[in-house]
Amino acid sequence: MSFRAQVLGAAAGGGLPQWNCGCMNCNLARAGDIPAQTQSSVAFTGNGRDWAILNASPDIREQMARTPALHPTGPRSLPLHSVLVTNGDIDHVAGLLILREQQPFTLFATGEIHQVLGDNPIFNALNHDLVKRSVITLDTPFTLAPDLTATLFAVPGKVPLYLEGKEVQTDLEGEQTVGVHLQTNGKSAFYIPGCALMKPDLADRLSGADAVFFDGTLWRDDEMITEGLSQKTGQRMGHMSMSGPGGSMAAFETIDVARKVFVHMNNTNPVLRPSSDERQHAQDAGWTIATDGLELEI
Repeated sequence: MSFRAQVLGAAAGGGLPQWNCGCMNCNLARAGDIPAQTQSSVAFTGNGRDWAILNASPDIREQMARTPALHPTGPRSLPLHSVLVTNGDIDHVAGLLILREQQPFTLFATGEIHQVLGDNPIFNALNHDLVKRSVITLDTPFTLAPDLTATLFAVPGKVPLYLEGKEVQTDLEGEQTVGVHLQTNGKSAFYIPGCALMKPDLADRLSGADAVFFDGTLWRDDEMITEGLSQKTGQRMGHMSMSGPGGSMAAFETIDVARKVFVHMNNTNPVLRPSSDERQHAQDAGWTIATDGLELEI
């Protein structure tokens, strides 16, 4: 058995550099002074052969091309068993359109997310005869891939930007934003790329995990505002910040987790700079800052 995780994309929506952004990090990445990162996606395997991709990034073609474990083994034979999406955000579902070339796999999501996809006819490009849609009930274990069990659970978040109304609840709990509990051979890992709040029941759920891949969107809640790029805080976008008394690093100080990995970093986040004080602070607190291609054995 080989329970492994492969980070396909470490950045949040837009990637690093983002096409229309001239922030410090994006300019450094364009110049080759810091590593560029593609958009959020992680692949897991429970046996080293059959893989599940969690969140279909718009960059999925590039990500799979540079990941030998996901390369075709025949004319239409692929180690990809399934794709699971944790919400309906564009940076997590747009890659499904890249996977339309007559390739069989199972698409897992909650009923509400399947409804979001079903309401947009462009996703019919995924041949229903080949791509099985599997509706997952929260808190019910299922086989994500051979030798890999998963359970979806609600985490505080919000609906995708394109579904927002005049009033937006940013700590909504239901089928629109979920975390994933992955298990095999007595090992346990969690993937939570979006989370607005660490509630006691979530902390209890994570306690004792061998690894947690967690929302690292912003370093500071007002980061986008101070950079002059947006009027939205991290909380308004449905994300905890890394730092501060209400941030994820503080929250995890009392949660027993063997390996903590930040994923889904926004292009403005200073931890994307390898020499930054913020990155060092996060590492001193026991966190790994994910990068494209990072592979972990759990």
